Amino acid sequence: MNLYKLNRATHRDFGYFFAAMTVIYALSGIALNHRKDWNPSYSIERTKHQVQIPADLMKNEKMGVDEILKQIEQEKNYRKYYFPSPGELKVFMNGGGSVAVDLTSGKLLFEDLKKRPLFHQINFLHYNPGKLWVWFSDMFCIALILMVISGLFILKGKNGITRRGAWLTGAGIIIPIVFLLMYY
Repeated sequence: MNLYKLNRATHRDFGYFFAAMTVIYALSGIALNHRKDWNPSYSIERTKHQVQIPADLMKNEKMGVDEILKQIEQEKNYRKYYFPSPGELKVFMNGGGSVAVDLTSGKLLFEDLKKRPLFHQINFLHYNPGKLWVWFSDMFCIALILMVISGLFILKGKNGITRRGAWLTGAGIIIPIVFLLMYY
């Protein structure tokens, strides 16, 4: 097998093997680029309620918190609670949501967190959840470098790296440098 055929076979096989990884990192990369616009892992639904505050809340906190949460059908669905100030109650829900209660007015804000389908899982992988994944991810990065290098030499002639490919590769190098100079 000559070098040209070996290059094409390497490029092709790495491309097939790492296709799913490319999609995972591309989607999670887009999602993470827009963290200021939305939470890519969770959707947050906020609802306001008016609740009755039990008169004996401070005497029996746990029972009082249960009574408040029962009014929004969330009783027994919390991990812990605390009082950040004398007139305020904060409750942390199972699954990551929270409840904030103004104890003087009875106004309650419920923030319900739901995992976004697909994005939660791919973002989890993007953040490297364990050693084996880190190794696989590193292999993917090395394979990407090899795919770029092999891809530069797949085409010959006017569309190859010595002509049209050189101009496109040069433009692809210049654009990140320009942004680096602008932002760094």
